[in-house]
Amino acid sequence: MTSPLRLVQVGAGGMGRAWLRTIAESPEVELVGLVDLDLDVARAALTDAGTPDVPVGRSAAEVADLVGADAIVNVTVPEAHLVVNEEALAAGYPVLCEKPAAPTVAAALIQAGMADLSGQLLMISQSRRYFAALRELRRQAEGLGSIGTVTTEFFKAPHFGGFREDMAHVLLVDMAIHAFDAARYVIGAEPVSVYCEEYNPTWSWYAGAANAAAVFEFEGGIRYVYNGSWCSGGAETSWNGEWRVSAAEGTATWDGEHALIVHRPDAGDPVQVATDPIREEIAGSLEAFVHALRSGTEPENSIRANLRSLAMVEAAVASAESGSRVRIDDVLARARETAIAQTRRDDVREWLGAAPVAR
Repeated sequence: MTSPLRLVQVGAGGMGRAWLRTIAESPEVELVGLVDLDLDVARAALTDAGTPDVPVGRSAAEVADLVGADAIVNVTVPEAHLVVNEEALAAGYPVLCEKPAAPTVAAALIQAGMADLSGQLLMISQSRRYFAALRELRRQAEGLGSIGTVTTEFFKAPHFGGFREDMAHVLLVDMAIHAFDAARYVIGAEPVSVYCEEYNPTWSWYAGAANAAAVFEFEGGIRYVYNGSWCSGGAETSWNGEWRVSAAEGTATWDGEHALIVHRPDAGDPVQVATDPIREEIAGSLEAFVHALRSGTEPENSIRANLRSLAMVEAAVASAESGSRVRIDDVLARARETAIAQTRRDDVREWLGAAPVAR
């Protein structure tokens, strides 16, 4: 295909409006439909975006069929991802879905089965992978020899209001997946286990644990250490956190916003490394999705590839609750059993029984 991909977007809330802007700015795609349970919200979003004539509806497949769409972008809340994605995949449409794939690994596994059985791409938008400096951090890490430790320091103090302030594991569940997924990308290996502690400082305005410290073991004995807080005012980090890669031949650091610094002691002083410009955040996700559809290649954030990022979150929560080290494969194995019990589709149940989701 050489003409712009025709997209139907599902979800017209706050994040939906951000996606509308991103789609409008891309020459590779065209918005041809918007779906939301509240049609007035959809129409208002389109009016504000300057595209009031785009058709609206309440069903992703019905609107996509009506307008002759090529693909669907799912920007609904995580609890709705499975229903929307199943409808789209069953109707023959590839889907780009906002993170997380689902509230649980079990629900994500069910969607992985649906995607595989449909033959359609289901890609998860882990948009914080798409920063030029983060991708350069991976390239530099590859040239520093064997990695010993990767760390992320994340300290913010947002007053969201609403549901987040009532969540039991707010930092791990709602935010840490960005860093966990980015760590998989930077390290270029998979997590094996985690020990995690959560706690809530006395001054926290969150009902659940706003702070967490986790140590992941990765393949090859590499350690990834995450230390974060959502109630830490003063000297806040960027939303990407502050990164450090310690390897055999030197160290690379990134403050999450500015330049990447690499220090090879044998080569002299630390060096600031330039980065090649790329489309960042959700624009990067959209570009990768379009490339995957045009080339027929699997993107790095396909639903199957994304499972272990979500499993890292679930394992960290399980470790914090139990006080014990938790293996990622055990989380995936339990999730498979739960998914087999939960799915109403025989073909998905059979797929789950045979799929190599855990090593």
